[in-house]
Amino acid sequence: MEIKQQLRLSQQLVMTPQLQQAIRLLQLSRLELIEEVRKELDNNPMLSDEEPEGRGRSDTGESRSVSAAHEQRIDDPTSFLRNQEQKVQERASREVDWEKFLENRTLQQAPAPGRGGFEELPPIEQNLTKPRNLQDHMLWQLQMSDLTDVERRFAELVIGNLDEKGYLDLAGVERPDGTRTPDLTIEDLAEEAGLHPDDAPLVLQMIQNFDPIGVAARDLRECLLIQAESAGYEEGEPVVEIIKNHLHQLEKHNYQAIVREMKIPLEDVYEAAKEIQDFESRPARNFTDTDERSIGITPDVYVIKDGDDWVVLDNDRGVQRLFINEALTKRLMKDPSAKEFVGEKLRNAQWLIRAIEQRRKTIIRVSECIIEKQREFFEKGVAYLRPMILRDVAESVGMHESTISRVTTNKYMHTPQGLFELKYFFNSSIRRVANEDIASESVKQAIKKLIEEEDKASPISDQQIVEMLEKTEGIKIARRTVAKYRELLGILASSKRKRLF
Repeated sequence: MEIKQQLRLSQQLVMTPQLQQAIRLLQLSRLELIEEVRKELDNNPMLSDEEPEGRGRSDTGESRSVSAAHEQRIDDPTSFLRNQEQKVQERASREVDWEKFLENRTLQQAPAPGRGGFEELPPIEQNLTKPRNLQDHMLWQLQMSDLTDVERRFAELVIGNLDEKGYLDLAGVERPDGTRTPDLTIEDLAEEAGLHPDDAPLVLQMIQNFDPIGVAARDLRECLLIQAESAGYEEGEPVVEIIKNHLHQLEKHNYQAIVREMKIPLEDVYEAAKEIQDFESRPARNFTDTDERSIGITPDVYVIKDGDDWVVLDNDRGVQRLFINEALTKRLMKDPSAKEFVGEKLRNAQWLIRAIEQRRKTIIRVSECIIEKQREFFEKGVAYLRPMILRDVAESVGMHESTISRVTTNKYMHTPQGLFELKYFFNSSIRRVANEDIASESVKQAIKKLIEEEDKASPISDQQIVEMLEKTEGIKIARRTVAKYRELLGILASSKRKRLF
């Protein structure tokens, strides 16, 4: 054994801060990018969201052409940032010529995204209302009640333990170590609120009769019984007896079994089942915390048809354009002690501007490639969506699949067919008998259409859907695949879709 020095030459990929920043910006959504820009404006004094004086609209086209002439066109952000990192390191090794830098203003300006002559863009809903919250609705009713302070504290604990369906959830929660906390009871809530345990069921019954009727029930049976009692049904009537003892048979539409067990006419079972179907099984249906219908999504790009061509326009509304703060740079340049500080902040500002511009170009390039490969979708609709994977777009634009994945995540495209996430266009292929393969999303829509057009009194089974797809569309698909797509669409099985009334 001995101690000696040895030289070794090796290559390795180094994730520089600039490269990490560019990759992070690439996968940010539009709202996250706006927040990131605001944060950088606060932290970097060299950045400004105001255009420097003397650079008006008249010289915008000229400066853009000069900038484009000097700017190397880089398609892959990874290789772009590696090359630029080498240049930054070379410049950092020698003294920065600030006078020359400030004279060449055209190299500091990020090219303004052009609209290509299209000024009329699809309108965006701006006036969105907040969806009604079940807990707020219940607390409002609680304030209007005549409960005592102790009863009110107990009611607040009950309302605070409602789940997303409107049921009272007192089940234990899982701890980080894998164990579970013990289940609670209404007596435990009463003890915490200082209420006598004997009074807890009475206060809970009052809460369950708040609007919506049946809220704070502990299961489906109790929820339906509360609504039946509120509707005037009494103990012993078929509606109440079916809910209490034959709910599992009612779910399966097994009316004959209910007739045998209750020894009542079939017509009475039918009438009771019709009444029960009018009850609400999910009290919080209209009181969700998030309403998907009122969530506004601002698209990153617009797709507009110009004659026979499809044009991609980036949406720059809401995103602040960044410039170099030249006035502040000139003042700080006069102080020799601030030169190092100015140099670091100035390089960071340049990197951020270039990374944001490269992000914009990459999104447009990927969108144009999607339009090229999915042209029939934009022309005719979802039924003509073609199978496509990340590799197809990556090979066309000359980027890595991971880059395409980052670009298409949380990025949205506004099209004549609707608003879609870029990932929507990537689908696996389903074989056809004669024609070319079809996208899985198109198959889902075909299944949905068949179920919508079915006879509700005699719904079609998954096997019948398989046969109909092969006969009408030439799509060969397994029954288990139909069941999987049906569940993804939120559609029940044929036995639970059947309507007798």
